[in-house]
Amino acid sequence: MHPYRLADDLKARVAARQGRPHTIDRLDPARTALVVVDMQNYYMAPGQQSETPEARAIVPNINRLAAALREAGGTVFWIENLGPLGDDVWPSYAERGTPERWENRTRSLTPGDVGYALWPDLDIRADDMRVVKKRFSAFTEGASDLDGRLRQAGIDTLLVTGVATNVCCESTARDAMMLGFRVAMVSDGCAGFSDAQHAATLDNFYLFFGDVQTTDELCALL
Repeated sequence: MHPYRLADDLKARVAARQGRPHTIDRLDPARTALVVVDMQNYYMAPGQQSETPEARAIVPNINRLAAALREAGGTVFWIENLGPLGDDVWPSYAERGTPERWENRTRSLTPGDVGYALWPDLDIRADDMRVVKKRFSAFTEGASDLDGRLRQAGIDTLLVTGVATNVCCESTARDAMMLGFRVAMVSDGCAGFSDAQHAATLDNFYLFFGDVQTTDELCALL
């Protein structure tokens, strides 16, 4: 797991601006959702093209937070990344890798492929929600129906976990804040490709977009 902690100077800057170090200092479970981003085999399994080893280490924290939120009356949303299919092309991203890598990504993130499946150690329950997305951010227009489903359920607070911290988690969390949701990224419930990228994302998100807290801190609020 990434060895991350919020630096005292960052907490001081945020507290000076808003009067307290954490924006989310209370949780109404009925209005709170845990959003688990892309914890699929393609990003987690050894040997997969986008394997992120630290993602395997955060599974116990995600399961623990999911259990605490369910028990308190909240909702868990499992996000599944879908490779572009048919007319749903994404040329600006495809050109950032070789044709072979793009073909492998698309194939691996297609339902039925082992890469698409959620990691087997995740504690997924029948009453949890499943959302398919087609871009880094689940809130990009046309990427998923997450926004509408959250609003229909009366949810206004999101706890973001998953992989990768600095790609799909960050994109989803930032866009959620821009759309009016209260958002906390879970520092030990997200995983990136390096300690430095993980830390840079969380530091910047905390300073300008939302909150950053640990699994223990959020469970205590529940």
